[in-house]
Amino acid sequence: MQKTTFGVIVGNRGFFPDILAKQGRKDILEVLKSNGFGSIALSMQDTKYGSVETYADAKKCAELFAKNGDKIDGIIVTLPNFGDEKGVAESVKRCGLNVPILIQAEPDSPGKMTIADRRDSFCGKMSVCNNLSQAGIPYTLTKLHTMGVASAEFKQELDDFASVCRIVKGLKNARFGAIGARTGAFNTVRYSEKLLELSGIAVETIDLSEIMGRIIRLADNDRNVKKKLSEIQQYTSTKLIPDDSLLKMAKFGYVIDQWAKDNDLDGTAIQCWTSLEEFFGIVPCTLMSMMSESLMPSACEVDITGLLGMYILQLASGTPSALLDWNNNYADDPDKCVLFHCSNLPKSFFKSAQMDYQAIIAGSVGKDNTYGTMVGRIAPGSATFCRTSTDDAAGVISAYVGEGKFTNDSLDTFGGYGVMKIPNLQNLLQFICRMGFEHHVAMNMSQKADAIAEAIGNYMGWELYRHK
Repeated sequence: MQKTTFGVIVGNRGFFPDILAKQGRKDILEVLKSNGFGSIALSMQDTKYGSVETYADAKKCAELFAKNGDKIDGIIVTLPNFGDEKGVAESVKRCGLNVPILIQAEPDSPGKMTIADRRDSFCGKMSVCNNLSQAGIPYTLTKLHTMGVASAEFKQELDDFASVCRIVKGLKNARFGAIGARTGAFNTVRYSEKLLELSGIAVETIDLSEIMGRIIRLADNDRNVKKKLSEIQQYTSTKLIPDDSLLKMAKFGYVIDQWAKDNDLDGTAIQCWTSLEEFFGIVPCTLMSMMSESLMPSACEVDITGLLGMYILQLASGTPSALLDWNNNYADDPDKCVLFHCSNLPKSFFKSAQMDYQAIIAGSVGKDNTYGTMVGRIAPGSATFCRTSTDDAAGVISAYVGEGKFTNDSLDTFGGYGVMKIPNLQNLLQFICRMGFEHHVAMNMSQKADAIAEAIGNYMGWELYRHK
């Protein structure tokens, strides 16, 4: 995962002890470095203590940020004392960077409330936020109004804010590939390319026949096909799979890889049911699993907005995402359900997994045409779920996000599956059904719901439900 770099604004105000600004700058830069983040800030020679107080300071800060705009993923405003709200706002406005902004205010201590050491950051933070609001600039708040930069709580804030920055940056000019037509029986995965384009997300399309045509041109002994075959065999156990099915997978995988590379794609969504099985004789699940595991998410049934949810989760956590069905109730527990897919889950999701055949489609197209699934149980652990959808009638992108835990509850079934416990699950299911969301949901083995909600609700401006 690429290093996240923050532009740092150290607020200062002459009515208050400016020595606090000097220490505050030192503290925030040390904390960022120790937690693996890069920083760009005014030097001690640029302004008094490298802080921002006057309009002249703000111009210098803005010029520095603009010069390093390609490096800065987000801006942190730290207030060691009250700070100058105009200086902060001018720095942000004049730099021209459209990135997330975190506002941090250092707390006062009861034993240090004299004129020599009182901060008043508690109050100054409100003035900074007020000025940014007047300018129509969105910003992020710490969970506690004041929070020390050296605290464990602020370390978590930094981690979450970095996720927000990665999501916002990653969605700018994101490029997805739609491979094949939407499966006729799946109206649920309809979406609007135009609404996605308005948010900076492009969709490149290719007909499945073009993919098949490129496959036909490949010889069985092509070195690229052999290399892809080796990658498949190294990725998972293939002992149950016929050689001719593996060769088809290798060809299909190589062609998809090349098309994605040629078009600079961030993820793909692939037509499956039941064209690939009937007319080519494989399921693409393991190939999609491999892509998702390598942080090139791949979704089923040309579900582009499902892919978008996968990609957002991946940006937030830096780890692979999966696409699953909200599939079954679990016994009589209202807060548990079964998540399932055929499956194309990344192998890091599983306790253990191997390649097998797709049991559901096999009944209609024959077992020999359905090899290629990744089957196994999802390992227990915390997870974040996310779903995005385009609402054409309202002209908006909408989403929901929340967290739960995969459990060890007993379950004997097939495909890729797991039992998940989600607080107030019935309220979530009511929301999904009443709002007309899809049956697919993106999952990631992390806890990133708050960061995702902040990124897509506050900065992207999408309609959002944060489930709790």
